[in-house]
Amino acid sequence: MVTSSQDSERRARHASINRGRRRADEPNEDFSRGFDTLGELALAGVQVSARATDLATGRVLFSVDDHVVMPTASIGKVLLLVEVASRLGHASPEAFTVLDRAPRDAVGDSGIWQHLQTPSLPMADLAAMVGATSDNLATNVLIRHIGLEAVRARTEALGLTRTALLDLVRDHRGPDDAPQLSIGSAKELTWLFASLARGEIVSSEVSQRVVGWLSLNSDLSMVAAAFGLDPLAHRMPDHNLLLMNKTGTDGGVRSEVGVLRGPRASVAYAVSMYFADTKLASRLAVLDGMRQVGADLLEYVH
Repeated sequence: MVTSSQDSERRARHASINRGRRRADEPNEDFSRGFDTLGELALAGVQVSARATDLATGRVLFSVDDHVVMPTASIGKVLLLVEVASRLGHASPEAFTVLDRAPRDAVGDSGIWQHLQTPSLPMADLAAMVGATSDNLATNVLIRHIGLEAVRARTEALGLTRTALLDLVRDHRGPDDAPQLSIGSAKELTWLFASLARGEIVSSEVSQRVVGWLSLNSDLSMVAAAFGLDPLAHRMPDHNLLLMNKTGTDGGVRSEVGVLRGPRASVAYAVSMYFADTKLASRLAVLDGMRQVGADLLEYVH
């Protein structure tokens, strides 16, 4: 249930960025900087997929192979969060469910639960960890409790056909495992985040819960690196900017989806890169390209 204090916080977060537009406030629609950089990356052998839409009108601002299915690493965890949120309604007993971690859930890399002493946490806390740090251990415990089949059913119910969470998080993928943690198309992912922002995924309550978890995300190393926000504290408007996003990182994969609200406009965006991560220079070029797209988005909304 959304309490009055939560509602007040949400209104405060959005109040300063929902001003009416004046003619002088019309956003700059020149995305040439990002396009040029993405084109250079594609010529260098990087597989690129990207899309951005105006949140208010749905108008496509730019797109690059946005129908192509790409590996998206941890971005598929958003589908898990949607299913978790749908089970945490005020009348559901699962709202109070505490889950234990087990040896079979163990996995390294992102997240903090693996470094904590507590062996059990409520479902909502685990979801918050996934939103804030893309916590792999929390992800696996939630998947074990909810089941991948339930996440797949939810994904299909949302009408997504090119986006999916395929597997548990694994330190190593064998021949019998799914080759990727998740896949997605920029077109579908942009729609998903725009719909979350508008409160249209499952219900307004479910959407708000997922948005709240995603607004904790501390990874602003890709597209969002251009926005100048505090990676550890950006749930309230900062210079009239408000962000929710999810990133995905794996060997040769950098992907980000988000919604950026500003004083002049708001956008939903998705950028995915698939590349040969054999040299640091290649990775840095990909990250710089994502920042260039972010700079164009910032200029559009601010």
